[in-house]
Amino acid sequence: MDTNRSAILYEPPGPVPFARAWAWQRQLQQRLLADPEAPEAVLLLEHEPCYTLGRGASTAHLRFDPADPPLPLHRIDRGGEVTHHAPGQLVLYPVLNLQRHGGDLHAYLRALEQVVLDLLAELELPGERCPGRTGVWLEGCKLAAIGVGARRWISQHGLALNVDCALEGFAAIVPCGIADRPVGRLADWRPALTCSDVAPGLLGQLERRFALRLRPPREGEELEGMEQPAVSPREPMAPSLTGAVAPENPGSSALSPEP
Repeated sequence: MDTNRSAILYEPPGPVPFARAWAWQRQLQQRLLADPEAPEAVLLLEHEPCYTLGRGASTAHLRFDPADPPLPLHRIDRGGEVTHHAPGQLVLYPVLNLQRHGGDLHAYLRALEQVVLDLLAELELPGERCPGRTGVWLEGCKLAAIGVGARRWISQHGLALNVDCALEGFAAIVPCGIADRPVGRLADWRPALTCSDVAPGLLGQLERRFALRLRPPREGEELEGMEQPAVSPREPMAPSLTGAVAPENPGSSALSPEP
């Protein structure tokens, strides 16, 4: 008997402006606030280049004038400091009723970390946590950043996993306010990987960790302004993508993000 709950998966094609994705999250959050038994939802996307600041983030971690940013800059309602988003980074926004998943924000953060750790294990990569910090590291480089918000236990925001994105944008900030840890990306260890390769594994690990069964939106569940790609079965990552390849110089990248 399948005890997993059905959840709606939205995968908009192409890089998405941050403001549009944030509006979608609020729309989905409002659905669950209005009906806590409604289906949960997951957004998986890439962003157009931008910076975001958490609700209490310090502008001291910006290496530019916030009145004249080099890319769009957004102050948003998540925890954490400043981060950078760009194409080539997979961003996962689960909009969940956390009371169905233990009702513990700290446990939720650890579960999101575990989603990434399990994905890395599938790729035969030894991901790790850093005590006292949120996110996932690989050989000292931060690959995934996590920052969430919730209203009456309905979550927003989520995790950002660097796959094959350019890292230069991180040089304009002190991501997460952490100046002593470099950022990495999966392509430093698995040069063949792209976001389309990694997405099925990331979604599969999310389903397993949160006991979800992801499905496409039905009539009446569409989000305003979103084009849905043609639905096709999700394929697992190819075995050829899991062979061990050492990074040339992962420590030379910029610093860590937090969505």
